[in-house]
Order: sequence, then structure tokens, then C-alpha cells
Amino acid sequence: MTKDAGWLLAGFLALWAGGMDLRYRRIPNWLTVPGLLAGIAINTWAAGWPGAKGSLLGAGLGLLVLLPFVLVRALGAGDWKLTGALGACLGPTRLVVVLVGSMFVAGIMAMALIVYKGRVRESARNIAHMLGAFLSLHLPGREVSLDNPESAKIPFGVAVAVTVLLFEVRHALGTV
Repeated sequence: MTKDAGWLLAGFLALWAGGMDLRYRRIPNWLTVPGLLAGIAINTWAAGWPGAKGSLLGAGLGLLVLLPFVLVRALGAGDWKLTGALGACLGPTRLVVVLVGSMFVAGIMAMALIVYKGRVRESARNIAHMLGAFLSLHLPGREVSLDNPESAKIPFGVAVAVTVLLFEVRHALGTV
């Protein structure tokens, strides 16, 4: 019961957030905060204390793992809060699978956007700049963050929605 309820809520939340992110480039708090609370409530109702514990661990893991990316402005706070809400719905183990899948989907989206916009050389330079900053234990400059209005950005919420939808289909087919 809890797995089905968690997947259904995660699918609903991810698709709604992905649509908002695609259209407005924002994932609002009025969607993510109730999603987090609903994930905890549904899992607690369905499985008692173990469900609540799994939800809280999933939410905490999602927020902890992506916090560094938010702090260096490589990821928006709405994407971060969405991940926490999905963690509350799915629990830590399934959240890790969804996050890894989302990173692959986001990478494919980014490569397609870079090629489409003709920014392969600029992107290679930015990656070299980020690696240099990482190796010298410094933060990369503003030119490679979300603060740069010239940078090509992909909506991570869309990547998460696509990934959750793919896992929803697998779950419905009984292969997850």
C-alpha cells in the first residue's frame, strides 16, 4: 500500500512541478511544501512509524544531497525543495534511483540544448573553469551559475518529472 501511495503522490507532484518549471521556470513553495507534508502523512498513515521514518529519511536525504548545488547556484531552490518532497513520498532508496535517473535525463537535455544553441566550445570552457575552481578549492565564478542571464539553463524539474514518469510506468508494469 505505501509503495503505491508514494509512487502515485510522487508522480502527481513531479508532473505538476515539471509543468510549472517548464512554463514559468519556477517551482513554487505552495506546491513543494504541501507535497512534502502529504508524503509524510500518506506514508505514516499507510505504514505507521516505519512509513514516517522512511519519509523523513527520504526528505532529509533529498535536501542534504542537493544543498551544495543550491549554495553554489547550480540548482534552483524550487528544484531542491521538490527533491525533498519526492523523498518524503518515495523514501531514501527509491529517491536515490530517481535522482540518478534525473541526472542522466538532465544531462541529455543539457547536451541537446548546448548543441542546438551552438555553445559546445563555450560549454567546454565553462566545464574546464568549474573543474579548475573545484581542484583549487574555490567556488566557480558567477559566469557559470544560475545568476548568469546568458547561460543556457535546463529546467531540472522537467528532468525529474520525466524520470518519475518513467519509473511510474515501470512500477505499473510490475518491473520496479
